[in-house]
Amino acid sequence: MDLGLELWGIGTARTLRVIWMAEELNLTYTLHPIGPRTGETKTERYTNLNPKQKIPLLKQDNFVLSESIAICRYLQRITDSGNIFIPQDNKSMALEDEWCSFIYGELDETSLYVMRRHYDLKEIYGDAPEVVQSCRTYFEKHLSVIDNTLMKQDTLFGYDFGLADILLITCLDWAEAYEFILPINVSKYHKEIKNREAYKKAFKINYRK
Repeated sequence: MDLGLELWGIGTARTLRVIWMAEELNLTYTLHPIGPRTGETKTERYTNLNPKQKIPLLKQDNFVLSESIAICRYLQRITDSGNIFIPQDNKSMALEDEWCSFIYGELDETSLYVMRRHYDLKEIYGDAPEVVQSCRTYFEKHLSVIDNTLMKQDTLFGYDFGLADILLITCLDWAEAYEFILPINVSKYHKEIKNREAYKKAFKINYRK
């Protein structure tokens, strides 16, 4: 489906989410493959689109949207694809948002991204081994909640594959890169979801060399 979509950004877990969602929904889009910390987000042209100078970014005509969850949610709501669970009532939308908030707040921002600052980017933010270890412990604590959930169902939300799963898988990819050992139910789930064709296509696009 061609809705005149333009996407900016490749190379991160957060850009993968957006590209993956578009692929799951069979959307046609123009991708501008700019990366983080390459100087490309600081150009005048891009800054005019996104003063935050961050990726990912979506543009549709005069509508501009940043933040990976917001973009994914928007793409989800403007299509009627049967490939992905789309909440149709207030309670299921709230329950999906609950998982998305948990993943983004506890696993992404509080754990993995803080680790990134003092792990991959320590020359910028400083080397802080104690902070990194604290983040590892915090991540594992909250991952155990997810492992218990996946003991009883095949997808995180329980209805079918959806936005919460996209967010979680990108965090699990990130966690594996940081040498976390995933619990048994999470590991099984991770391997199964990564077999989706849209994920494999999006991964190649996002991490192309």
